[in-house]
Amino acid sequence: MFKLSEIKELIKLVDETSVHELEIENEGTRLMIRKPGKSEIVTVQAPVTAPAYTMAPQAAIPNPQAQSDVAHATAGEPKEYASNLHKIVSPMVGTFYSSSSPDTAPYVSIGSKVGDKTTVCIIEAMKLMNELEAEVKGEIVEILAENGQLVEYGQPLFLVKPE
Repeated sequence: MFKLSEIKELIKLVDETSVHELEIENEGTRLMIRKPGKSEIVTVQAPVTAPAYTMAPQAAIPNPQAQSDVAHATAGEPKEYASNLHKIVSPMVGTFYSSSSPDTAPYVSIGSKVGDKTTVCIIEAMKLMNELEAEVKGEIVEILAENGQLVEYGQPLFLVKPE
């Protein structure tokens, strides 16, 4: 099993070199780091452990027209956002968590003031919790992801009005 500090060190080394992909296997755990602009971590572990969060089943939408409207809204083209707003995007595919555990308050909410090092959420990928920082100083004006939602690489998660 790899320690978080070891993974961070490896990511740093890959970022600082011309290596674009690194794969290491150790005691049944495989770590792969790819650099297509930003480093991406993929780990595969032999034993499966219970997740820290459990998602409640979503309520069914009662009428078919509502289902069609929901499908159309989510399958449509990406939203256009005001050009003066900074988008905080997901650096990887994973599960979005607004807080460090289910019983704690979210890191940020609409109206929260953030700095460039302020943690705004956690993206979980392969049982690895990755804190995401704002990277800009400003105010959160919109939260585009819901707690427990699967997010894609490059998907906007927050809109920030920069100071």
